[in-house]
Amino acid sequence: MEPDAAPRSSFALRAERRIAWLTLVLGFAAAGVAVLAFSPAAGAGLAAGALLAWMNFRWLRQGVDALAQVATAPAGGERPRISTWVYAKLFGRYVLIGVVFYVMVFRLSVPAWSILAGLLALGAAAMVESLYEVLHRKA
Repeated sequence: MEPDAAPRSSFALRAERRIAWLTLVLGFAAAGVAVLAFSPAAGAGLAAGALLAWMNFRWLRQGVDALAQVATAPAGGERPRISTWVYAKLFGRYVLIGVVFYVMVFRLSVPAWSILAGLLALGAAAMVESLYEVLHRKA
């Protein structure tokens, strides 16, 4: 957790950590299957997409934490100072995904579907986390 991050419950922190590593695990596992079933280029696309999804998740969380810190600052008090780098990551993550997608598809001949499938690893990780929470819920 970043030192300036807004406080979250331990439940939310554990869920965020699981989603982050599940994104990579599911994405790289799918990449391995794609290498065997399709081609090394398809596997590379899936792995790159999963890595981009993981980075997107982390950067989005950092940006939302920074915005929440500003929004919850006491009225009349000193406003928290948020780094320009945090805002750059919050808004630049889609630019990064677009640039990597363009280079991989049009310069390296990686199948577009494989990168898009890799980006879906974050959604798959969130679904697995939800299932985990339902099955391990304390009554």
